[in-house]
Amino acid sequence: MEQAAAGKVNDLSNTSVKPATKTAGKSRITRHNKFGYIFLAPFMIVFVIFQLIPLISTIYYSFFENYMSGLTQVGPKFIGIDNYITMLTKGELLKYFGNTMIMWVMGFIPQILVSLLLGAWFTDPSLRLKGQRFFKTVIYLPNLIMASAFAMLFFTLFADSGPINSLLIQTGILKEAYSFMSNTGSVRTLVASMNFLMWFGNTTILLMSGMLGIDTSLFEAAEVDGATATQIFFKITLPLLRPILIYVMITSLIGGLQMFDVPQILTDGTGNPMRHSMTLIMWLNKHLYSKNYGLAGALSVILLVLTGIMSIFVFKFSASKEVKA
Repeated sequence: MEQAAAGKVNDLSNTSVKPATKTAGKSRITRHNKFGYIFLAPFMIVFVIFQLIPLISTIYYSFFENYMSGLTQVGPKFIGIDNYITMLTKGELLKYFGNTMIMWVMGFIPQILVSLLLGAWFTDPSLRLKGQRFFKTVIYLPNLIMASAFAMLFFTLFADSGPINSLLIQTGILKEAYSFMSNTGSVRTLVASMNFLMWFGNTTILLMSGMLGIDTSLFEAAEVDGATATQIFFKITLPLLRPILIYVMITSLIGGLQMFDVPQILTDGTGNPMRHSMTLIMWLNKHLYSKNYGLAGALSVILLVLTGIMSIFVFKFSASKEVKA
């Protein structure tokens, strides 16, 4: 009996097990991958047609001389990097880049400060603010208004014969109408104010979502240890909000470099006074209207590189600060 049992054990031990589960697992993964590719296909098709192909064609034509001289078509003629040299050696590039960054900074600093303040108020349970849903809706509403509508509204309000000038004259603050559109500081302030009003609601919602995601036990422990509200905000809330703050800053920077519709409508495309409100995209638009596609392509590529470099700088700078902390 013992020998028979031992023989059965040996037979069982020598029996090979087929790797059926491995094959079945691979087939399941393959089926899931197919569904993933199917769901990705619409995005990839749209991306290739409307983003990748235009990007490649823009880079390609930036190496060609291709413009209209009256009714005569000049080019396309391959000229290498001459378009890039022309753009980089002109003083306009630095001037318009400076204009763009100044107006972006003027709008972004109050935007981030007000958004942090509102986010802290709305997420602080000790304040017990009433009507939070109403106020959240109100501060987000400007984000839903088109920038062109905002620009037309401000253009009408601050015109020489507009309501603002009329009010200032009637109250005795001014003796005569002030030309807001003829002063560099006032035009830049108006552009920055519109950018602030349009985007601070969106930034507030993003920061609120980050604040609500912070573990409440950290705040409770800090309160038990005797920390003040200011100490909790600067020592706990702000450091834990760093990833969202980096995201907000990079997306705002990209949007700032693409600033176009507000100053375009407010200054009627001139960038006056003395082109101190002319942005990079407004300059690009002028090249497109003059049908100088080679220079427009070169400027587009330069703007792409600038955006990438500045975004990487912001990310690396923030990451180094986090490591030191």
